Amino acid sequence: MTDIVTYNEQGEETRPLSQYAEQAYLDYSMYVILDRALPHIGDGLKPVQRRIIYAMSELGLNAAAKFKKSARTVGDVIGKFHPHGDSAAYEAMVLMAQPFSHRYPLVNGQGNWGSSDDPKSFAAMRYTESKLSKYSEVLLSELAQGTVDWRPNFDATMLEPEILPARVPNILLNGTTGIAVGMATDIPPHNLDEVVRACLHLIEHPKATTSELMEFLKAPDYPTDAEIITSKNDLLSAYETGRGSLKMRAVWRQEGMDIVVTALPFQTSGSKVLEQIAAQMRNKKLPMIDDLRDESDHENPTRLVISPRSNRVDLKSVMDHLVATTDLERSYRINLNIIGMDGRPRIMGMRSILHEWNQFRIATTRRRIAHRLERVEKRLHLLVGLLEVFLNLDEAIHIIRTEDNPKISLIEAFSLSEVQADYILETRLRQLARLEEVKIRSEKDQLGREKVDLELLLSSDNRLKTLVKRELETAADNYGDSRRSPLVERVEAQAFNEKDLLTNEAITVILSASGWIRAAKGHEVDPTTLSYKSGDSFLSMVRGRSNQNVFLQDSGGRFYSLASHTLPSARGQGEPVTGRLSPPSGSSFQHVLMGADSQKIFLGSDAGYGFVTQIGNLWTKNRAGKSVVSIPRGGRVMSPKVIFGDNCYIAAASNEGRLLIFRLAELPELARGKGNKIINIPASRLVERQEYVSDYAILESEGSLIVYSGKRHHVIKNKDLEHYFGERGRRGRKLPRGFQRVDRLDCSAKEE
Repeated sequence: MTDIVTYNEQGEETRPLSQYAEQAYLDYSMYVILDRALPHIGDGLKPVQRRIIYAMSELGLNAAAKFKKSARTVGDVIGKFHPHGDSAAYEAMVLMAQPFSHRYPLVNGQGNWGSSDDPKSFAAMRYTESKLSKYSEVLLSELAQGTVDWRPNFDATMLEPEILPARVPNILLNGTTGIAVGMATDIPPHNLDEVVRACLHLIEHPKATTSELMEFLKAPDYPTDAEIITSKNDLLSAYETGRGSLKMRAVWRQEGMDIVVTALPFQTSGSKVLEQIAAQMRNKKLPMIDDLRDESDHENPTRLVISPRSNRVDLKSVMDHLVATTDLERSYRINLNIIGMDGRPRIMGMRSILHEWNQFRIATTRRRIAHRLERVEKRLHLLVGLLEVFLNLDEAIHIIRTEDNPKISLIEAFSLSEVQADYILETRLRQLARLEEVKIRSEKDQLGREKVDLELLLSSDNRLKTLVKRELETAADNYGDSRRSPLVERVEAQAFNEKDLLTNEAITVILSASGWIRAAKGHEVDPTTLSYKSGDSFLSMVRGRSNQNVFLQDSGGRFYSLASHTLPSARGQGEPVTGRLSPPSGSSFQHVLMGADSQKIFLGSDAGYGFVTQIGNLWTKNRAGKSVVSIPRGGRVMSPKVIFGDNCYIAAASNEGRLLIFRLAELPELARGKGNKIINIPASRLVERQEYVSDYAILESEGSLIVYSGKRHHVIKNKDLEHYFGERGRRGRKLPRGFQRVDRLDCSAKEE
């Protein structure tokens, strides 16, 4: 866009509002990006951090100094270098002092500087005291050696360094986070020893890949003992692209029956974790946990104790659930957005960061050596003049005492430069007289040798790189430590499903003829003794567990699911099922069923068809239910039969007294449908309801069959059952007279 700038009669500049707003927004954006939010690759600091460190060094608050009030430092920072809010400057200073926030703290604090449980609980700056840490020397030790450029401060009354001459890649060691305009940065901290080894390898092998560098720099290293569980491939991808994420998981151990959490992920509050667990306990989502305690102290900064209800609780499963549902596991974004040496922000891969920092360090070292060489040459120049004067000391003293313009006379007499002459004149005569020629020549020779060494360093890239490597190794020896965050690849944690979280108690579910349902504790309940509404009566019951679903079968062969723990108590008369379910018009509920999902059952109709299925296949979340049993025209659904064991038989009896028995294995296992023909019932007679199946029964291989007819019953012993064996789908054989009007079938246990 072309700038449209005009001037009025008073010479004031005018421009369109849209153009002004656009430029103002761009200026603000660049200011936030470059001067507030993003770190520089050289020293790894944001401007406010750099100014705090420099201001403290100017106040003499080095590691060996006494502690001074933090308010004094903050005052100098905002008064001389950073004209912003004192609270923001103090908070930045606090973060650099917290060992649980910075991997290598730059500030040493005295007083209340917060805790890992609540990092923002630090005291006001008027109460705390501070000084620089020992580690800060890696940023400041070369500051006065011509290594960096200087710029005026905000009011141009003094100078401040543009960057600090870091001797190690602080950008990776402490990491940082920041939000600018249109971009952000999330750089995790790393271990100093690992980073230095990677730098050394890259100096020696400039073509090394990111994968090769990861042999040394394996992963981030946070100031916590929690585990990094991200896979190596995911970390490699993040390091190559500069974008990615990683996960940290808490560390725990078993002490007796208790679970003891000893390390939490980075910047995770232990009290918040306990609140999250307590909330689940209040909502009855953790019935297996009895108590929570926070036993953290100075010796054990993190010690969270979780007590189970009994020794039968699987502690690993409990922790897997807690890891999946609380802050015991957290994800951290990796976004390596850095201001490079060209002054532009960009996302860089790990190799690019190390390579560019190595170049910065080599350039800084070269500037330091060149600066030292310049000072050596200046001193040698002075010593040459001083030695020339010393050889004719009496004449020099006479000139200084007698001549009106001794400077010009000295220059003419001894062929000195103006700098040499000024130095001699500034030296006291008495001191000049005491100077010994041996000392002058010794210093001159020493500086001469140093000059040669410095010139050799500047003339050889290999020598310079060797010096950089040696200084990196020295820094690692002085400030390095072992890795804190262990690298452990773990499988993804799984939370408990709703069934796992429920109490496992014996219950009895009762369904009335009018469709009212309720649940009673225990299996010793007699449904006939319960109270029912006027005109209502008992219809069906089933015994099960409180963590199982209840399945209802209607007259149309549809099944419906209800969570048993949500059913009303049997102390009352229950509630109507239609309040929770929406059966088709004209249908009625007939049976209830419970059991494990893998439990096999037989489903069929009185048309002589049926199949085997699992209880888990009946589950549905729809209020309208799920069609499971297809009923032929004129037929009716029969009650489900539970199958116990693999070697079973099925018995089918018709209303005309025909009985057929065959192996249950001949029936297919289906999820839904009509099934296969069990006993032959003519379709025409079924439609007229002249012939149909009275009942089915599941027989054990050595059990007996009981046939009920009115008030009488007939026991068919196992050895006599062979008479009724036949092929599936046949008509069956007639039962004895008097028992041909079959009401129901039952089976007895295995004969002794």
